Amino acid sequence: MKYTRLSDSLYAYLLDHCSPRDPLLDELAAETSALGEVSAMQIAPEQGALLTLLARLMGATRALEIGTFTGYSSLCIARGLREGGQLLTCDVSAEWTAMARRYWQRAGLADRIELRLGPALETLAALPMEPVFDLAFIDADKISYPAYYEAVLPRLRPGGLLLVDNVLWSGRVATQDATDPATQALRHTNARIAADPRVEAVMLPIADGLTLARRR
Repeated sequence: MKYTRLSDSLYAYLLDHCSPRDPLLDELAAETSALGEVSAMQIAPEQGALLTLLARLMGATRALEIGTFTGYSSLCIARGLREGGQLLTCDVSAEWTAMARRYWQRAGLADRIELRLGPALETLAALPMEPVFDLAFIDADKISYPAYYEAVLPRLRPGGLLLVDNVLWSGRVATQDATDPATQALRHTNARIAADPRVEAVMLPIADGLTLARRR
């Protein structure tokens, strides 16, 4: 079965037929875009809408994010949490997350989001090895994806949902001559999830690829 390839006009149509875009998120996206090439790390608008919707559908109370950047995905996840919910987000950049903090405050969600600066694997190692999170989102340095996956999954409750971004990596994961460390790490992670009896998973061709893995 073939799938529909998204031209620029069809992608615009897709965005126009989701729920109305949030002006604050659009403002954050514009400010992030002004950072230059690094702005490519920001998730797509439809991914943000999906994060919010999934958190709401699950009735998520506790969420975990690996890779904060300028805070777009954090805002989307936090908005979907139940009343009193909490998002723990991890990043190494005080500069980029300073922008995130400003927008969390403007959105009235600063009390729902806890930022821990430092290597995410160290932050995860300091957490109890207990399955307490309802939802987790991995979108950070690709070389560490295999380690992030193994560190996050045991801390996800049964029935909890893990989302892994950039799993298609602009098609490089399916290109044999792409042998750089990031691509290899993503291939390893994708294969691990597909074969992991602890989860049931689906890879979606949304933006740069998004895997949803539900812990059994």
